[in-house]
Amino acid sequence: MQHTQRFQSSAASAVIERVETFLLDLPTIRPHQLSMATMNGQTLMLVRLYCSDGTVGVGEGTTIGGLAYGAESPEGMKLAIDTYFAPLLLGSDASQVPAIMAKLSKAIHDNRFAKCAVETALFDALGQRTGLPVSQLLGGRVRDSLPVAWTLASGDTAKDIDEAERMLAQRRHQIFKLKIGRRAVADDVAHVAAIKKALGERGTVRVDVNMAWSELDAQRGLAGLVDAGCELVEQPVASAEALARLKGRFPIAVMADESLTGPASAFALARVAGADVFAVKIEQSGGLQAAQQVAAIADAAGIGLYGGTMLEGAVGTIASAHAFATFRNLQWGTELFGPLLLTEEILAEPLQYTDFQLMVPTAPGLGMALDEDRIRYFRRDKTQVSVGGISMPAPVTQ
Repeated sequence: MQHTQRFQSSAASAVIERVETFLLDLPTIRPHQLSMATMNGQTLMLVRLYCSDGTVGVGEGTTIGGLAYGAESPEGMKLAIDTYFAPLLLGSDASQVPAIMAKLSKAIHDNRFAKCAVETALFDALGQRTGLPVSQLLGGRVRDSLPVAWTLASGDTAKDIDEAERMLAQRRHQIFKLKIGRRAVADDVAHVAAIKKALGERGTVRVDVNMAWSELDAQRGLAGLVDAGCELVEQPVASAEALARLKGRFPIAVMADESLTGPASAFALARVAGADVFAVKIEQSGGLQAAQQVAAIADAAGIGLYGGTMLEGAVGTIASAHAFATFRNLQWGTELFGPLLLTEEILAEPLQYTDFQLMVPTAPGLGMALDEDRIRYFRRDKTQVSVGGISMPAPVTQ
């Protein structure tokens, strides 16, 4: 009882005093080819919430290929938070995370990625205030580490095979997802078959088409992928209706990704048994709590779960890990490799990837600290920073 009283007292003593946003431009280890874009770098939007008790919560907003993937971009998230979110956040009780998110949802339509970044920062600050990791604030973790798949997306079969061999040798990844959809269906299937043949039983192979196929293409493609030894295909077609028609036609798991835009879409897809697996993403769901709701719907419908990624950097990846650690089921593992795709480290201590797993931090909040020197170096605007919508000089350290 005393512990509960101390928790409530300490958690209720802070208000949000400042809202800061900025962009980081980071290079990637290689071009990352998707059906809709080729990424040669990644831009992160970071938001920091400064609270009256001295805690500072950090959140991240990231997309795949700018606006090629969807309606939000890092630049758009920054503008939205500076202009619309910040006035609603300033002066709010920083410990009332659900109440703040409800207020934002009522006043601001959609903007799921930006809302996720803000909610992450709120939970990070609350965790520091209470001494609890974010996974505990979300109800408690059921696992301390997460299996992590690696995406092969160079577009070159020989390079992809070499890359997979390195990952196996380093014991970093043994699940591989191939990005396909840019070439003819037969060429894509041949690419997958060659990689699976090279890996044999040492590694499992999945594919992500990113909605690039027509329904007829998908019927041809899924048949070929089964023969190639592929175990799962992610969002081969654009519409949820077509996805539902494909499910069960071939002995291969069909996973929904872009069709999932939060709990409502998850419920609609579950009602028609439209997928074997849900790829849950905290940004695409609209936040950590919304991602948990998507997972609960999948559990109730007997749909498998996979922890997806928007190729977030370290902050978004840690936030995702905390959320996925609370999922009762996580049958298909995760894809939280985003920081490994970047050439630069922005954390004071890197995330721990070992024995094909990502370790979930146990320290308060997100359980990480930014490397402030690296942050300053990679900020897009190194001389100005937006604080609560007002442009101010960036802090200078001696």
